[in-house]
Amino acid sequence: MSANHLVLVACLAVAGVLLFGLVNMMRSGSANLSQTLMRLRVLLQFIAILVIMGVVWWRSA
Repeated sequence: MSANHLVLVACLAVAGVLLFGLVNMMRSGSANLSQTLMRLRVLLQFIAILVIMGVVWWRSA
């Protein structure tokens, strides 16, 4: 799996959880589920930033 694929997977994971959380909120779904999804989104964003920074560092070396 190339570095581009890792970045793409990380970004799509963030976007997917964000979209699922927004749909849940718009449908007046469970507030607990929305909160859990938003916390998961923050964690995935952190991981995505780490992946992107790692790829930038690896390509510059």
